[in-house]
Amino acid sequence: MNTPSHFPLNRRRLLCGCAGLATLSLLGCGQSGDAASGASAPAEISAQASCSLDGMLLADYPGPKGQIRYDGVAEVQWFCDSVELLSVLIAPEQVRAVVSAHVQDMALADWDQPRGHWIDARQALYVLGSKRHGSMGPTAASFATEAAAQAFVQQHGGRLLRYADLKPDMVDLSGGALHDTRM
Repeated sequence: MNTPSHFPLNRRRLLCGCAGLATLSLLGCGQSGDAASGASAPAEISAQASCSLDGMLLADYPGPKGQIRYDGVAEVQWFCDSVELLSVLIAPEQVRAVVSAHVQDMALADWDQPRGHWIDARQALYVLGSKRHGSMGPTAASFATEAAAQAFVQQHGGRLLRYADLKPDMVDLSGGALHDTRM
């Protein structure tokens, strides 16, 4: 882009960045599939969907599942447990640009064979330390509403946390706080 040289450097960068974003959004117009708005829409679990971390088939295990779409990566990255997704999403070393991240609303999805009912992982509420287990053992049960999460806590125990309150050690896959039953 040709920007006048009399603009300060930061303003020229801003103008170039805005022009680049406008160009990218125009490129997305009229495309189908994962382009533009479809890139952030949740996918549905197929019989062949496997976990991006360990290759486990999602359909073979109970509990909440997760999915992440990264910028520049066409395929959905699946997680057989919400704890796996959260451990990747909130890891301090996470540098890949996340287009969208979804977990299942377990107030609506069947625990033993969860399908559909996807919600934004960063807007969800989580119950850690309950008696219910997912594919990796103790899990972070995900919910769209506080009332549903509180009802789950009453029935299965655990503590309710908002996404913003989760810390990496709470979803550490190697043990530690996630496996602590003294919550």
